[in-house]
Amino acid sequence: MRRIATVTAATAASILLLAGCGAGGSDAEIAAPDEEGITTLTVGVSPVPHGTILEFVDGNLAEEAGLDLEIVSYDDYALPNRALADGELDANYFQHLPYFEFETEGQGYDLEHFPGVHIEPFALYSNEYDDVADLPDGARIGINNDPSNQGRALDLLAQAGLITLSDDVEVVAATVGDIAENPKNFEFVEADAASLARTLEDVDASVINGNYAIEAGLSPTEDGILVESGEDNPYANFLAVRAGDETNEAIVKLDELLRSEEVRQFIEETWADGAVIPAF
Repeated sequence: MRRIATVTAATAASILLLAGCGAGGSDAEIAAPDEEGITTLTVGVSPVPHGTILEFVDGNLAEEAGLDLEIVSYDDYALPNRALADGELDANYFQHLPYFEFETEGQGYDLEHFPGVHIEPFALYSNEYDDVADLPDGARIGINNDPSNQGRALDLLAQAGLITLSDDVEVVAATVGDIAENPKNFEFVEADAASLARTLEDVDASVINGNYAIEAGLSPTEDGILVESGEDNPYANFLAVRAGDETNEAIVKLDELLRSEEVRQFIEETWADGAVIPAF
């Protein structure tokens, strides 16, 4: 039977405080298979689409592979890697490579990752305008304040010719301070990624992360006035584990299931609008 728990920022902070573990790592080990040969894995996810995909795996593929998944859903990007490093999780599935590198380098986490499972295209949404050309001079544009995703949002606008970024900055590291040209004098309103969909009516437009857009009932291809391309996209989301666990038999099986043809078909059927795209 699937066990799905939701962890808010407040409750997770309390759990981590009680755990008292450092960012450097944990002595936690993945449990051995039980007497029936089933290995239980606790996996942290963002609710959508990651949790939805993992629930499909748990309900349709895991048992035959000798796995039982306990799914823990987080509403804050900052929590799943800390929980993984501290031994609260066996794996997590919510992030792309630029964010993973930002977290592991900045926090000192000793983690590894597998190849990409899916991409959630960023898009620019507006309640008032149907075309980017209609955005007025001085328009207020909502943008996430996460360093590894702000550059992605700015690149979406730059690719459309709305702004120009400095030549000496890497896109994944770009911030609003790296905008070289802003011909329409956009005012960028930085906010936590989770709040951008909720505050869309307060700005002229917002670049919203794919998972939060989906949770808010927004489709990048149907509602977005500017959509990120999925081709050669470096922001594929993947399964991450503590260093050393990437060779664990149960973890390897889980990664194989996440990148199976059954999951590809599930993604393509569930998000036929292109809100989630297989990356394998």
